[in-house]
Amino acid sequence: MSSENLFCMPKEKKIRPPQHQREQPGRQHKMRPQPRSGARDYTGCGKLRDKVALITGGDSGIGRAVAVLFAKEGADIAVVYFNEHRDARETKRLVEAEGRKCLLLAGDVGREKFCKDAVQRTRRELGGINILVNNAAEQHPQESITRITEKQLERTFRTNIFSMFFMTKAVMRHFKNGGNIINTASVTAYQGSPQLLDYSSTKGAIVAFTRSLSQALADKKIRVNAVAPGPIWTPLIPSTFPANEVATFGSDTPLGRAGEPNEVAACFVFLASEDSSYMTGQVLHPNGGRVVNG
Repeated sequence: MSSENLFCMPKEKKIRPPQHQREQPGRQHKMRPQPRSGARDYTGCGKLRDKVALITGGDSGIGRAVAVLFAKEGADIAVVYFNEHRDARETKRLVEAEGRKCLLLAGDVGREKFCKDAVQRTRRELGGINILVNNAAEQHPQESITRITEKQLERTFRTNIFSMFFMTKAVMRHFKNGGNIINTASVTAYQGSPQLLDYSSTKGAIVAFTRSLSQALADKKIRVNAVAPGPIWTPLIPSTFPANEVATFGSDTPLGRAGEPNEVAACFVFLASEDSSYMTGQVLHPNGGRVVNG
């Protein structure tokens, strides 16, 4: 490698305290520093007034930030999460502080029955569904493909991509006069990840799912788009990687740091609102400057 290339490569540096959580999903209330979920200087202008949004993985990280910004824009929120009850209650508090309703739904999005039940409860208690945000995900690094068990492979695919099929199927009959679906992909779908083979594979599947579904639903006036974040400071990070890697997480991006959830959430607001009315089948890339041409 030439000296010029070495000079231009971002160098990893410690940008937060080393930390690790033993249990997945991670807990946001245990993180230091706390991820920025809501933008205090963000002023909503009614872009989602009286809409109802169902957000999977909405208890923390990107999902929480999306819930807060949607609420600032006038939407009521159904938060689907696994078992992170304390984090979910904080999301509910933040949404309700914006004067909007928030329904908490705990369960496994990898199971179709739960997804059907979550959609039914949302429709019954919040009056309908206008926006579906498929955001829930998990990841389990392995040094070799030979260490990825059948159980891990199925679990990762169930949470990350099966859930999107289940939730989308369940909401279809409740979308009236159009609808909006936004899926969370990842920069790993475009760059790959040697230690996250199954995770990055699901994210590639999500990109293909988004593009195909957008064409399948265009005549129903249902728009389908995706967001592919780069390294974002969420509970998934300390619950996935060793403490020393967490300390430098994101410092190798051109911007030199990991992104904050609220820096990603604005992409979801854009895609959920009429600001993006001529967009479907597209992917936005808040990734700290990594050029992926996707």
